[in-house]
Amino acid sequence: MHDRIPWKQYFMMQALVIAQRSTCNRALVGSVLVKDNRIIGTGYNGSVSGQPHCDEVGHQMVDGHCVRTIHSEMNAIIQCAKFGVSTDGTEIYVTHFPCYNCCKSLLQAGIKKINYYFDYRDNPLAMKLLHDCGVPYEQIKIDRKYVEGLAHKLEEDEN
Repeated sequence: MHDRIPWKQYFMMQALVIAQRSTCNRALVGSVLVKDNRIIGTGYNGSVSGQPHCDEVGHQMVDGHCVRTIHSEMNAIIQCAKFGVSTDGTEIYVTHFPCYNCCKSLLQAGIKKINYYFDYRDNPLAMKLLHDCGVPYEQIKIDRKYVEGLAHKLEEDEN
C-alpha cells in the first residue's frame, strides 16, 4: 500500500495547477472550493470572459494594483453562483493569502476555512476580519515526497 497524499495537500496541489491558467503574471493565483472533500468550484485570476487579458495587452494599473483581472477566489465563487452550487460551509484552498476584498466576499459566501500556500501581502485588516468572524486560516505546505514520487513514477512510465 502506498502512502496516499493527505486531503489538504491534494486540494492545495489542485490550486497550484489551476493557477497555471492565470492570465495576469503579477501573481498566478488559483483557488479550489471544497465541500465534504469534493471540489465544487475552481477559479484563477483573469479578465472578464471575452475581454483582453494582461498577458495579451498588458496590465491595467490603478493605485499600484492591476484591476483588469477578477481574483481567483471571486471566480471560484462566481462559478458556483453561475451553476447554482451553494458555497455555504465550504473551505477554500488558494495559492496566495486572500486580499481584504476577497476575504469579505469569502465570508459573505459562507466559507468556513481558508487554506493558503503562499504568504502574499497578508493584510492585517483581512486577518482581523477573519479572526473577528471566527473563520480560521491555515498555511498548507506540500510534502516534496508526493511531487517527487509522481515525477519518479512518470519517468518509470516513459521508459
